[in-house]
Amino acid sequence: MSTTENLPLPETGTPGDDLPEVSARYIWFLLLALFGTYVAFVTPIALSLAIRVKELAPANEEYLGYVIGVAAAVSLVSGPVAGILSDRTRSRFGRRRPWLVAGSVLGSAGLFVIAIAPDVLVVGVGWVIAALGWNTVIGNITNSQADRLPESQRGKVGGLVGFVTMAAPVCGSVLGGALATNSVLLLMVPATIGVLLVLLFCVTVSEEDSRERTFEQALDFRLLLSKFLFNPRRYRDFSWNWLTRFLFYFGLTLSSTFTAFLLAQRLRMDVTEIGATVALAGLLGVIAVVFGALGSGFVSDRLRRRKPFVLGAGLLFAAGALVMAFSTGLPVLLIGLVITNLGLGVFSAVDQALMLDVMPEKDTDAGRFVAITGLANSLAQSLAPVVAPVFLAIGVIAGGDKNYQLLYIAAACFTLLAGVVVLRVRSVR
Repeated sequence: MSTTENLPLPETGTPGDDLPEVSARYIWFLLLALFGTYVAFVTPIALSLAIRVKELAPANEEYLGYVIGVAAAVSLVSGPVAGILSDRTRSRFGRRRPWLVAGSVLGSAGLFVIAIAPDVLVVGVGWVIAALGWNTVIGNITNSQADRLPESQRGKVGGLVGFVTMAAPVCGSVLGGALATNSVLLLMVPATIGVLLVLLFCVTVSEEDSRERTFEQALDFRLLLSKFLFNPRRYRDFSWNWLTRFLFYFGLTLSSTFTAFLLAQRLRMDVTEIGATVALAGLLGVIAVVFGALGSGFVSDRLRRRKPFVLGAGLLFAAGALVMAFSTGLPVLLIGLVITNLGLGVFSAVDQALMLDVMPEKDTDAGRFVAITGLANSLAQSLAPVVAPVFLAIGVIAGGDKNYQLLYIAAACFTLLAGVVVLRVRSVR
């Protein structure tokens, strides 16, 4: 860790908050690039990988979990590395655009490997490559926002980003369903959409030449490793927001991972029989997330407030999770699900804006801190499924129903705690 970062100094403000407002052109092309990226990246998770695993190992569907899990583990390390390297990139095209182009090409190459893979091992290799590429793109789209967005536009753009990240997977799933009989088209059509829209952003949006940037220390392995860490005492607000995000996504993952099983248990049906119910729940959830994200993002910018919205998101999600915990019929379950997703929408928009507000060293280390923030999501989503069986097993008699009630109560507690922790952030209202 660098010497300056170890000093117990008060947290400084975030450079770049006096940036001029970005144009509508920048916002729309950024959203298009993000849309294409999510179509290319999320469609395999939702559909394409399952189809390829089923084709190549019909008796071993569990291999899908291994494929996704290995890539997720690799991404935990690769994300911060890519962010740090992006911050230090010197080129006439700027710091972010070279990584956007390289990431989209690498991601598409990985999807092509999956499309022609002769066995599941090669599918796994292809998915690691694809995840490295598309995660790099997503990280640098966020880095671009950190570089360019003034405080007055962060909530609005965060809301629009929340909308796109929900709409793109739906579109990708519809597209994947239409192409499901052809493995190459199933993977390469979404990849092509992703590459083209990312390239469109790179061509139409200019970026400052970074060749003249200088750095106090040359990047070596020791410095690279040190940048995976940060001093919570120096960056207090960033640390509290990191913990807020971890707690919220931990609670979210506890509940969302087992929604289908909860519905099956409460409706007294087999999980294979509730496909239509899950689809309805998913549709209502998307609508609620979009409404929450768009509404809260715009209002947050107008009021110049972040913390009340994050607190409200935690309260909403907790209330919805408690409704689901104690409900027995489908209508009440769906009401609870809508409330939780409304809270998720509010959180996804406003917490992204808050993250940009409190990000330290924005002019020099934005990519690094964006990646560290992403670790809060990744760690929560990795740990929650491991912890969930503990809650599910408490008080259960051998052969009895799993304790989903306690699981959803726990989810409510974590998201509520996230809303409380955000109040420790001092530099943002």
